[in-house]
Amino acid sequence: MNQMNETEVWEFVLLGFSDHPTLEPVLFSIFLFIYLLILLGNIGIIILAATDPHLQTPMYFFLQNLAFLNLCYTTAVIPKMLSNMILTKKVISYHMCMAQTYISLFMGAAECILLAVMAFDRFLAVCHPLRYTIIMNFQTCIRISAASWIVSFLVSVVPLYLSLPPLCAPYVINHVFCEAPVLLHMICTDTSLNELLMLVGSLGTLMLPFILILISYGYIIGAIIRIHSTSGRWKTFSTCSSHLTVVIIYYGTGMFMYMKPKSSYSAEHDKLISIFYSVINPLLNPIIYSFRNKEVKESLRRVFGINTLDKPY
Repeated sequence: MNQMNETEVWEFVLLGFSDHPTLEPVLFSIFLFIYLLILLGNIGIIILAATDPHLQTPMYFFLQNLAFLNLCYTTAVIPKMLSNMILTKKVISYHMCMAQTYISLFMGAAECILLAVMAFDRFLAVCHPLRYTIIMNFQTCIRISAASWIVSFLVSVVPLYLSLPPLCAPYVINHVFCEAPVLLHMICTDTSLNELLMLVGSLGTLMLPFILILISYGYIIGAIIRIHSTSGRWKTFSTCSSHLTVVIIYYGTGMFMYMKPKSSYSAEHDKLISIFYSVINPLLNPIIYSFRNKEVKESLRRVFGINTLDKPY
């Protein structure tokens, strides 16, 4: 392989779905529709939580952060993916490729940490309801949110920027967008250290928040078991079910992509996994939080003027 200094690399060939040219027009329509739904759903969540006083709670404040994160992630990935489907020259500039790589790492780490923060929020609400409003006041939420974004940047973008070695020709990326596990296969030198750094980074950004989530839900399940009435148990669990669903979907795909060895690389499988956590997951998040959340559904009814009849007691 020819080694070239990274400053001399101007663009990469981004193959995307070029192996299936007849499907590209159909895929373009599907992904465009999905992207519009992502914009509508996540912007809707942000506006709804900002304007409805009933939703101005810590839970929905962090949900706004998650929706904003989903918008950033998908906007960095999907528009270029769409343009590649309709253009004959399927290329991506070096700087845009690096931007996609950094943003995907940054947003991925931020989502892991935010999901852990949201689990801790649910733990306080269920296990310490009397102290919840005192602990999770607005200033605390702002500090936790800011710390989450700063830590995510420091543990994801900075290490990659400092350790990314030169890449080798041919500069062909057999993927739907640029991300770290894919670029790992284009490194000229021995990648053992890079694989180790990625594994350590994944353990920090994926597993540590995941362990905190498991601990939080361990306490939550314990509190639910101690509730005597079935209706009380279900009501308490329903406040956490949306978040738990999102955690299972996100972590299932993220761990598969970032914690597997280089030897198990499969371009087609990796494309599907990447699409799931970068496109499908941001689409599902607002749907899950809307249809499985009583407060959001009631807020939507108020926005659209749909009045529910009071049931007689």
